[in-house]
Amino acid sequence: SCPPRRVRSCSCCGRGRPELKSRPELGSRPELKSRPELGSCPEPGSHPPVGQLPLAGSRLCLYEDGTELTESYFRALPAQTELVLLGPGQSWRGCASDIERLLAAFCSQQGAVVEAARRLLTDERAPHRQKLLADLIHNLSENILAEDKEEDKKWFEGLESRFKNKSSYLRHSCESRMRGYMREVTGFISNVHPSARDAYRGIIDLMANKLKSVKYNGCYFDRREKEEAARLCTAEGWFSCQGPFDRDDCPCKHSINPYSNRESRILFSTWNLDHIIEKKRAVVPELAEAVKTRDGREVNWEYFYQLLFTLDNLKLVHIACHKKTNHNLSCDKSRIYRKRKQTQEIS
Repeated sequence: SCPPRRVRSCSCCGRGRPELKSRPELGSRPELKSRPELGSCPEPGSHPPVGQLPLAGSRLCLYEDGTELTESYFRALPAQTELVLLGPGQSWRGCASDIERLLAAFCSQQGAVVEAARRLLTDERAPHRQKLLADLIHNLSENILAEDKEEDKKWFEGLESRFKNKSSYLRHSCESRMRGYMREVTGFISNVHPSARDAYRGIIDLMANKLKSVKYNGCYFDRREKEEAARLCTAEGWFSCQGPFDRDDCPCKHSINPYSNRESRILFSTWNLDHIIEKKRAVVPELAEAVKTRDGREVNWEYFYQLLFTLDNLKLVHIACHKKTNHNLSCDKSRIYRKRKQTQEIS
């Protein structure tokens, strides 16, 4: 069916009436006619009121918010009010409907949209509009499905030659973060009481072995990971911000696909794996204190491992959602040491 048609009311004999364009081609975008002169009087009968619209079952609504017009409301409209002519079964939700049609065009005519945006950007001088057009081109100029270097050479520009596919690089990126956390834990040993340093080193070795066994949790960034719960992205590589440490979600709905193009890959490096219970302020100092005051008890190193290296205590966040203030959260005191096994006496 023909899409909704966008029209305007004009001033005619003291009454607001719509000036309707000729029926557009199927699937074409409705256009506005040139602005009619206020006070001009068109040909009699050429501007029918609401009850005499040219299409059977059609109706008029406000372009702004989709409010359907009654006869009295229609006649009270000021001149140049933007209206939409709807056919049977059609609906209009104001600007939201235009956005939906634009999104549909992104999917069905992506190449044409990008080319049109590039032409507009060539002559655009307003900084704000330049940014909107540049962002649009960037977000649509992507090769998400490509995985190997030969399929998307530009994506690999600036990377070491050893990376042959996108997933291997993103996996390496996550592994590097985990190794960095491990270095911080190791580097804290100078703050550990001398009498507890050997025990602290022993726990570091246990954690390092555990990390190696799970390949440094590189699966978090690897879209090829078969187990969906083990990765932070969709099968296409889309990551969503999980929001600040003190919220359950991202208020800005940040998302990114570092697999899509080179710029997104670079921007993704600014996203953080944020420790909910802070690594430097809480987890590592608590681990050092637990080793020092263990007094024969066994430190529950696996609990600390979970806080440092797993999604039990890590949230992927956009840089704007990464709050660097004190989280004021502490480790669970009941989980710092392993519970002693209770033995029952046989009577």
